[in-house]
Amino acid sequence: MVKRPGFLLVPGRVCGRFPAFVDIKSEIAKRRTFAIISHPDAGKTTLTEKLLLYGGAVQLAGSVTARKNQRASTSDWMELERKRGISISSTVLQFDYSGYRINLLDTPGHKDFSEDTYRVLTAVDAVVMVIDAGKGIESQTRKLFEVCRMRQMPIFTFMNKCDRPTLEPLALLDELERVLKIGTFPVNWPIGNGPDFKGVYDRHEHQVHLFERTVGGAYRAPVSIGSLSDPAIRGRLDDATHHKVTEELGMLEHAGETFDAEAVLAGKTTPVFFGSATNNFGVKLMLDGFLKHSSAPRPHESTARIIEPEEPVFSGFIFKIQANMDPKHRDRIAFLRVCSGQFERDMTVIHSRTGKKVRLSSSHKLFANERETVDEAFPGDIIGLVGHSDFGVGDTLTTDAGIVYHEIPRFTPESFSFLHNPNTAKYKQFRQGLEQLLQEGVIQILHLKDSASKVPLLAAVGPLQFEVVQYRLESEYGAASRLEAAPWTVVRWLRPEMKEDELESLQLPTGSRIAFDSDQNPVALFPNEWSMNYFSQTNPRAELSNLPMKK
Repeated sequence: MVKRPGFLLVPGRVCGRFPAFVDIKSEIAKRRTFAIISHPDAGKTTLTEKLLLYGGAVQLAGSVTARKNQRASTSDWMELERKRGISISSTVLQFDYSGYRINLLDTPGHKDFSEDTYRVLTAVDAVVMVIDAGKGIESQTRKLFEVCRMRQMPIFTFMNKCDRPTLEPLALLDELERVLKIGTFPVNWPIGNGPDFKGVYDRHEHQVHLFERTVGGAYRAPVSIGSLSDPAIRGRLDDATHHKVTEELGMLEHAGETFDAEAVLAGKTTPVFFGSATNNFGVKLMLDGFLKHSSAPRPHESTARIIEPEEPVFSGFIFKIQANMDPKHRDRIAFLRVCSGQFERDMTVIHSRTGKKVRLSSSHKLFANERETVDEAFPGDIIGLVGHSDFGVGDTLTTDAGIVYHEIPRFTPESFSFLHNPNTAKYKQFRQGLEQLLQEGVIQILHLKDSASKVPLLAAVGPLQFEVVQYRLESEYGAASRLEAAPWTVVRWLRPEMKEDELESLQLPTGSRIAFDSDQNPVALFPNEWSMNYFSQTNPRAELSNLPMKK
């Protein structure tokens, strides 16, 4: 590879021709990688669909609440997601819009899938936080916000469902500042409320955007633009609405707050947009505002040093594995966030966990469950790597063995169930399907010590994960299963070097058991917190940990 300051000469073909120098800095500058977070049913997946509509990625917007004769949501590709009307698995959607290459990650909102969402947040540079304007801040929104705050991530807020009765806009801003302890700057302001919601006032451009509804919100909403005093605009507003908006805008101007771009990028101030994703009101304004005020891919911290995106060395980390995205081929796909340098198809990289050199020949650009071969990618891009069974969540791929990322958080399971195979004739499908689903790293398998039964004990953050496993085993592998609730609610890891006689000498409270995880690390299972505390008192030399300890 030949290097020039800010440029890379890439061997290989692009569009059938050998390329000249690639300006890597300009490629990085036009990347935007973000996730959408919210409490369940705040409209996150609907907003995702409408961003694709305005970004030109789809011609007709679907909705997870649509009738059967309408299209299903593009991002919710799993059949179970369509049936439940919620996002269960994070989805990558990549498209071009207004000179930008956008990597959009739609994440689950339900708390039982929060581990998947937390991992996705390590791979993005900003988030859009969707809030139901009729309910305000809800529990899961608060939890996800705290994760973003820890990472000092820019947060953009979309006050959704303004076409339904909402809380007062000023009260919503106050709640953001009071509950989340973050500054707010309303970029636009709602005109009307509920059925009378007509549009928004753009405070930067000093213009009114009045929208017209489309059937089912399937197409872009027609919009009329003008000043608040424009006769054509004024004629469409009743006196009460005009007076209320004028008064509230005057209060915002009197507050004297100016837009602070640096505070936004530092995660200290959130730009606030009002709208209705269902009716496409304010979606384009939010998308344009996000692209204008968000940042290009940010540096990442490795064990050795801070890695800047412009570094010529290629590096990235795997933040998610999805098994069986293509049921016809029974494949698994590893989602890689490119952090530095340039990715080229067929390049050889170092798999940091094993130290082995690996050739990356099967690389894909992703759009939900659709994929196409990608020959190159730059920092900020998310690519899918197919056919590498050794890859795991959290692994680093790089051309410099000195770069290792530790971006992926781990979580302690809180739910446990036995998974039975009621049909012995389907044992092979049951075993293979479970093995592939375990590779995604969302559920874990434990084996009880001294147990005569070979029934797998599953552990996960939330019980709905078990339902997903059951559904996918049957729909993707043809293997039915039966769940049996386990009596434990707490798991703690013991020292990995503990020998058999040490484990035998432990005094276990009633109902507690010793088990082993998939790496043969010993764990203790307790019916409740009281049992765990009693164990610690009666076994003072037995150290307990929320996560596996290093050997």
